[in-house]
Amino acid sequence: MESNILTSVLMPIALGVIMFGLGLSLTIDDFKRVYKYPKAVFVGLFCQLLILPVACFGLIYLFGLSPELAVGLMLLAASPGGPTANLYSHLFGGNVALNITLTAVNSVLALFTLPLIVNFSIQHFMHLHEVVPLQLSKVIEVFLIVMIPVSIGMWVNSKSKKMTTKIAGMVKILSAIFLVLIIVGAIYKEKQNIVVYFKQAGLAALSFNILSLMLGYFMARIFSINKSSSMAIAMEVGIHNGTLAIYIALIVIGNSVVSIPAAIYSIIMFFTALLFGYLFNVKKNTLEPVVKE
Repeated sequence: MESNILTSVLMPIALGVIMFGLGLSLTIDDFKRVYKYPKAVFVGLFCQLLILPVACFGLIYLFGLSPELAVGLMLLAASPGGPTANLYSHLFGGNVALNITLTAVNSVLALFTLPLIVNFSIQHFMHLHEVVPLQLSKVIEVFLIVMIPVSIGMWVNSKSKKMTTKIAGMVKILSAIFLVLIIVGAIYKEKQNIVVYFKQAGLAALSFNILSLMLGYFMARIFSINKSSSMAIAMEVGIHNGTLAIYIALIVIGNSVVSIPAAIYSIIMFFTALLFGYLFNVKKNTLEPVVKE
């Protein structure tokens, strides 16, 4: 796969399809639901927006990542949760309504917080003080390629539930196919160095993934949030939108090495989330009362 095809054609289409699929699962009520789960939403966003970047920053120094891989991992930490989090939460008894709410709110907030975190990372690790790749035009570009498909998906969902049900399955399959192609493309572009990068960033990505899942779950439990909502927060914090991270790395930043941590993470997270969900399966605890968060 040639890199120009990956960056100019496949990436925008893939991200558009995935964001459209996300929009199909959202309604205006999902944003209003913030008032229904105020504490759970606050804890989830606190973990996602503040604790994760700080924890990621520490892991980068712990594992001694190269500057470009460090920026890639910070980019991943700044990316919102992915639609897959909703599926895993549903499988293991999580509060899917909370997942959808967190995804909706965090996807909007990330459009503003992500450039700040990534710009800081570029300046700190790569020492590029004079040129910051995330110009306003690029931020607007990401905003449009995220929000327009999401808005269209929400519009379709509001107009016809029957249509939404009919096309949702197909969109999920397409999203999975595109994700695989993107990961393969990102890895192929760096095929000469991928083994080295995997040695350098693989353990860091795995550690960050496990830390994210554990952090989301146990931070919620510390705040006395029930297990169902804690599982939702864990999946939301632990399963990132790798497609968005790879898109920004390849197209906005224009550095394929920066995309490697997100590509590795996107493979790892499916297995770690499955194991985590099995170990902390809320459906094993059916007698726990469901309380308003």
